[in-house]
Amino acid sequence: MMELDTRQGWMGLLARAPADRLESLWINLGMDLPDFAWLRAPETGGVMVRGRMGGTGAPFNLGEMTVTRCAIRLEPGNVIGHAYVQGRDKSKARLAAVIDALMQTSSGPDLRARLLVPLAQEMAARAQGRAERAEATKVTFFTMVRGED
Repeated sequence: MMELDTRQGWMGLLARAPADRLESLWINLGMDLPDFAWLRAPETGGVMVRGRMGGTGAPFNLGEMTVTRCAIRLEPGNVIGHAYVQGRDKSKARLAAVIDALMQTSSGPDLRARLLVPLAQEMAARAQGRAERAEATKVTFFTMVRGED
């Protein structure tokens, strides 16, 4: 499972999480959204995705991807939360930014245990299921030696 103790780890998980599942886990916590001020309201734009052949070759432009970003500051206090999510879902970006900010407070351990860990486990199980279905379609080729050589 991914590293949820680092900000990079939990922000990556929040960015990849399905919006409906993130919302339902938040609702199950029974927490209201805390008071916050927008530093950057949700805005949608495009980013260029770059790739490398084999992971090590020369970089090339793969294509564009739509991203929504935002930044908030919890009130009162000075804790800032950021979010970058794929697509145009502004409510997911807002919730991800709020969770990022709360993870930096004393609520962090509780949020990690009740929201991030279950989310990471579900996503890992889904990825494992996809890998198993793909493995079931794998074709192994072999060569028979005919002895005419």
